[in-house]
Amino acid sequence: MSFYDGLAFFIVLLLGCIPAIILGMKEKRIGNYTILFSIGIIFIIYRETPLELFYLLLYLFLEWHLIALYQYSLRRFGRNKEIFHHAVLFALLPLVMAKLSGFIGHHWFSFLGISYITFKVLQIIIESYDGIIEKNGFSQTVAFLIFFPTLSSGPIDRSRRFEQDFARRWERREYAELLQKGIWKILLGILYKFVLSVIAYDILGRINGRYDPQYVILYAYVYGIYMFFDFAGYSLMAIGTSYIFGICTPDNFNKPFISRDMKEFWDRWHISLSHWFRDFLFSRFMTDAIRNKRFKNRLNAASMGFIVNMLVMGMWHGLTKDYLLYGLYHGVLLAVTEIYQKKKWYRRVKSKKWYQCISWFVTLNLVMFGFLIFSGIFLETWAVLMRYL
Repeated sequence: MSFYDGLAFFIVLLLGCIPAIILGMKEKRIGNYTILFSIGIIFIIYRETPLELFYLLLYLFLEWHLIALYQYSLRRFGRNKEIFHHAVLFALLPLVMAKLSGFIGHHWFSFLGISYITFKVLQIIIESYDGIIEKNGFSQTVAFLIFFPTLSSGPIDRSRRFEQDFARRWERREYAELLQKGIWKILLGILYKFVLSVIAYDILGRINGRYDPQYVILYAYVYGIYMFFDFAGYSLMAIGTSYIFGICTPDNFNKPFISRDMKEFWDRWHISLSHWFRDFLFSRFMTDAIRNKRFKNRLNAASMGFIVNMLVMGMWHGLTKDYLLYGLYHGVLLAVTEIYQKKKWYRRVKSKKWYQCISWFVTLNLVMFGFLIFSGIFLETWAVLMRYL
């Protein structure tokens, strides 16, 4: 069994939602039940991979103590950059070990969901350092880290927002509206993931391995459509399930293919991930660059910030040439977008219909070429082409 895949999971999910719905309609807190059901479904999901379950439990044990110790150090010693950097390093270490598992010959901490839980831990540590968070309670933190609807593939929530919903008693009318929205999102997600993405995937199977230009171009577009319906469908089901359990997990997609530039695309595609990187990597890179005058001007700093930001995002997907090139590609595109949007001519034409149409068309093609890189077909096609030259 795996998350949002197969009849068995949805039967378990349906049975698990019934008590949550009863609690919500009776205006009772759902939070404590959410913890119990999250623990239960995690054991069900991981029962066939006991080593992954062991690493998940070990990870949660270590990360909770890391959070508690770091917040204690803040209260005891105040803000200390060296301690903060060590805390971030220790929070990242299990994820790095998991990503390097293919190179080191052992799958340390390789369990489903480690990437997304790590983002949650890092967010708590960073916002604790910034003084936004003072202390995290044990039950709320554990619930935030193991919240089952978003455990394996997000969306990435923020701890303070999550804890507000976790402790909330919904009024019956409010919960009924939330329940209705949640069921609708689940049904729409099922349509996306199990109908539309399957159709796209079937087309991909028919054209895979054909390296004629028209098939490569078609593959890029169909793969982009497949990625959207597959991941957006998953996200919709996760968000809808969250609603039923009284947690308003933020949306992850917002019509990304109508974007008119690359910055707008990343405000619409995998929103929780792109905004996490924006808030906790790009913004901090910019603050450090400006404060220490590392670049000639702010525009140069922003351009390099976009490249670093997206390259790290590519590394997060995986340490392969395809993902690294994908990250670098989007970083360069965002840097170029930042540069040309500072030009005077851009301000003159940006609101004109003809420019918006051209900008949309160019952006869509750039996005689809990025999906071609992400799929691995681009480098594969390039290798085939080189053999004939």
